[in-house]
Amino acid sequence: MRILYVAIDQAVPGTRGGSTHVVAVAEGLAALGHEVHVLASPGDSGPFPPGPVRWHALGPPLGLRQLRILRTRQVLALAKTIHPDAIIERYYNFGGEGVRAARATGAPIVLEVNAPIVDYAGSPKRRLDRALLVEPMRRWREWQCAAADLIVTPSASIVPRSVPREKILEIEWGADTERFHPGARGPLPFTRHADGTLAVFAGAFRPWHGAIHLVEAIRRLRARGRTDITAVMIGDGPELTRVRRAAAGVEGVTFTGAVSHDRMPACLAAADIGVAPFDVAAHAPLALDFYWSPLKIFEYMAAGLPVLAPDIPRLRRIVTHEREGLLYDASEPDGLALTIERLAKDAPVRASLGAAARDRVVREFGWDVHCRKLDEAMRRCAF
Repeated sequence: MRILYVAIDQAVPGTRGGSTHVVAVAEGLAALGHEVHVLASPGDSGPFPPGPVRWHALGPPLGLRQLRILRTRQVLALAKTIHPDAIIERYYNFGGEGVRAARATGAPIVLEVNAPIVDYAGSPKRRLDRALLVEPMRRWREWQCAAADLIVTPSASIVPRSVPREKILEIEWGADTERFHPGARGPLPFTRHADGTLAVFAGAFRPWHGAIHLVEAIRRLRARGRTDITAVMIGDGPELTRVRRAAAGVEGVTFTGAVSHDRMPACLAAADIGVAPFDVAAHAPLALDFYWSPLKIFEYMAAGLPVLAPDIPRLRRIVTHEREGLLYDASEPDGLALTIERLAKDAPVRASLGAAARDRVVREFGWDVHCRKLDEAMRRCAF
């Protein structure tokens, strides 16, 4: 098939999960023999990736994704030039440029949904929409869903109930299991000491990613004399300043700032434990469901790291407690610290959990698995 992938608000190359997702899906579909064209914003760190994917530079007007729909003309022009057999668009409430192009050309449309289409209780957007009487935002997003031939999402609970279930493919994100593995090597932006236990956090430093909880856990462990346990915090984002302030005076916590994705395999392979301390209370939309497919967890697993994460239903489906990692009670102030300490004391258990994590991600959560399932679903839709 010839596929047009519309992701104009994602910078490629980039350090965010969305960028990684777009590259992985595009390259994965190309590896299956499809001709893949991608519309994306050019990243600041270099040219588009080499390889079989055909990249087309196009960003939203003024860099604002709220204005994405104004790029419909350019998207339609490319669609008319390449005559795609299918169009994939990354969903956004104020998007729809790919859906419009599909309707104009007759191409089937796949809507990739990684954020809620439905409103959560108390949503300011919902209040504004109701104040406008005709609820234009709800109507527009429901039109996008109705127009889609296939909706791809980690959680069906964030899709309107009016969407027929057979039109929804629930599917996880993944990890590049060839690049992320326990033996990955390369230059590190931090110092790894031979002795001791190193916990890693890699993420976008948003409040609900919970990085500050790892800092607090290290603080508690230091207070108990566990100077052998350290942490490295990889990434940047709006919460980074607050997390740095919290780490002031706490020895054993290193911040690297943003790291390019091609350097991440070595960074994770150099650690002993992968920590994903999500804080669902810090982000109101998560009341709908933990709707993310957490990239960091899959990459920890691919690197052969045991995963530490809060014990919530969504994460239990990815990490089995005592098999691929440990799930702790986030309501307990010492929950994360005690779980880190338990693994720090037992290298054989770390190795066993990490090996099981690696095995599971290869079987179930690789990007190759994701793309095969996506390909099968698209074919079932008679594209």
